[in-house]
Amino acid sequence: MRNVTKAQHGFTLIELMITVAIIGILTAIAYPSYTTYVQRGYRSEGIGMLADGVARMERYYAQNNSYAAADLAAIGITNAASQSGKYVISFNGATGAATYSLQVVPQGAQANDGCGTLSINQTGTKSPVTANCWK
Repeated sequence: MRNVTKAQHGFTLIELMITVAIIGILTAIAYPSYTTYVQRGYRSEGIGMLADGVARMERYYAQNNSYAAADLAAIGITNAASQSGKYVISFNGATGAATYSLQVVPQGAQANDGCGTLSINQTGTKSPVTANCWK
């Protein structure tokens, strides 16, 4: 009689559990970095909305010698929400005013972004003043 050994195929349960644990650890480390990266990307959309709003306000000022009252339609903005819906723009101003303040408010999951509401006024003063929020 001969003893014939068969080659085993597949993985043991221990090998499978180690692989699952490694994937879990990598995911736990990578996911928060990924969400921060995504929020930073959407923040650039809000900053772009502010830049467009500032340009429109300055154009309005050049034509009317005062900034627009608190009406987005006066400066040509018909939709206050960003394309992705992550930000909504608004501004504070008075009829015949020499000042204004534009702000974009994060919506939905973007509200978890550490920068929060971004704003800028007619002198170019930005809030929050954290440099990382405006990159």
